[in-house]
Amino acid sequence: MKSYIVAISGASGAIFGLRLVESLLKAKNRVCLIISETAFFIIKTETGVDLAGNTESSVNKKVRRHFSSDNIQYFAESNLAAPAASGSFVTDGMFVVPCSMKTLSGIACGYANNLIERAADVVLKEGRMLILAPREMPFSAIHLDNMLKLARIGVKIAPPVPAFYHKPKDLNGIIDFVVGKLLDAAGVKNNLFERWG
Repeated sequence: MKSYIVAISGASGAIFGLRLVESLLKAKNRVCLIISETAFFIIKTETGVDLAGNTESSVNKKVRRHFSSDNIQYFAESNLAAPAASGSFVTDGMFVVPCSMKTLSGIACGYANNLIERAADVVLKEGRMLILAPREMPFSAIHLDNMLKLARIGVKIAPPVPAFYHKPKDLNGIIDFVVGKLLDAAGVKNNLFERWG
């Protein structure tokens, strides 16, 4: 069983992060989930799913119930004592989906001010896979510089950009395409969308 860290930061597009977690769990992987404080509000606003709670334990109960899985563990972004903050916590990589420009900047500068940034910093220092789905439009030169800086050290920059050659029938078809491409970038087999040819 493989293990991945999935962080959902405070940018629009939380549905991509939720669907990614769902797909990883369905493929029999373990997930270490980090949700930023802002992302709880965005998740509820954009999807109607309320995962917020007063403690890590209360959020964990909601997360496990929502995903119908015990192979997931939530950690608060303020918990710098969480396993993902240490290089001795071995994973197969990390996704930040969606990735806000604030989080992108923190990762690019090695700021490690919260658990999302620290976990990404650890993944980088340990030479593991890091995939970011930056969610902003248009990108400024600062955003692009940060992405280029990270891409040059092996981070995969995968904005949630849809395609339409598979003729999606609804919004779920677009979401599944983006999540399928994120899983492809990590080498995780999936059949979330019809491939070209």
